Amino acid sequence: MAYQFDNLKLEKGMYHEAGRTFTQVLESMDPDQQYKGTAMEGLDAFQRQLKRFDIKVKGAGSDVVEKFFRSADSAVLFPEYIARSVRQGMEEQNMLPAITAAVTKFDGMDYRSITAETGGDAKKLRRVEEGAAIPSTTVKVQDNLVQLHKRGRMLVASYEAIRHQKLDLFSVTLRQIGAHINRMHLEDAIDVLMNGDGNHNPAQVYQAAGEGVLTYEDLVDFWAKFDPYEMNTLLVSNDMMVKMLKLPEFQNPATGLNFQGTGKLATPLGATLLRTSALPANTIIGLDRNYALEMVQGSDVMIEYDKLIDRQLERAAITSISGFAKLFGDAAKVLKV
Repeated sequence: MAYQFDNLKLEKGMYHEAGRTFTQVLESMDPDQQYKGTAMEGLDAFQRQLKRFDIKVKGAGSDVVEKFFRSADSAVLFPEYIARSVRQGMEEQNMLPAITAAVTKFDGMDYRSITAETGGDAKKLRRVEEGAAIPSTTVKVQDNLVQLHKRGRMLVASYEAIRHQKLDLFSVTLRQIGAHINRMHLEDAIDVLMNGDGNHNPAQVYQAAGEGVLTYEDLVDFWAKFDPYEMNTLLVSNDMMVKMLKLPEFQNPATGLNFQGTGKLATPLGATLLRTSALPANTIIGLDRNYALEMVQGSDVMIEYDKLIDRQLERAAITSISGFAKLFGDAAKVLKV
């Protein structure tokens, strides 16, 4: 059986179509549904192109980087391989989905989010008498723009230096670049949670009873501050994680068994505990992940595809654009110890 993917003409312009990724352009030319019930089912359009040129990117039998450049068509696939490897690194141990309530795609650098304002007795559920006015919630755009930031890394390597490197090994370096980029986005998210997004909405800061000392009573009092929201996520610095693990309330057999078996610590307060060195020392951020933060994506992973296709790897930029907006200010609070 002749497959359509074998005859596609690949060119640089496929990376330049507005609103569509390289894979989406490939998919429009070579739809997945044509391969249902065949040996190609389960592969996307890019993976079929790798099969077409017999390029193996994973495992002990992976090919060398030079295999991409055996023809002009196969060289066009190299930037997408870079982007996918970087994206994989960004997704490994990614905390952002655990702290963001919504993700908005936005084509630009300045974004204006929305906020909700309520009238008097905002947090009370009042009975509405017959003929009385119903309490209102006003949704409006924020006063100030939310700035999106470009975060990235420069890939500095000559083609001669990496041409004979195995793709499986090269992917490790690319995944590390992705991890660094995602760490920068996490730092941006934490900054917005603590200091606000420029719309006069920094988090309320509470001080533990004893300076430098964390007690279970501090955590319970902190949890009580969230009504009507739910404190379902705790971001903690490294030193705070150690102090939490030493609390007697965290040393019951069920909690310890779960931590030893999975590496995940379920707190007695029912919140998901996330440790990150991106937080300052002696700091805990509590939040209701369903209402606290909006992630605004200005772009997915972007690379200088012209340079990569032409083997000009020296100083090829790999970037991603994102920003964060506070949704409901009271849904995130800070505890300082």
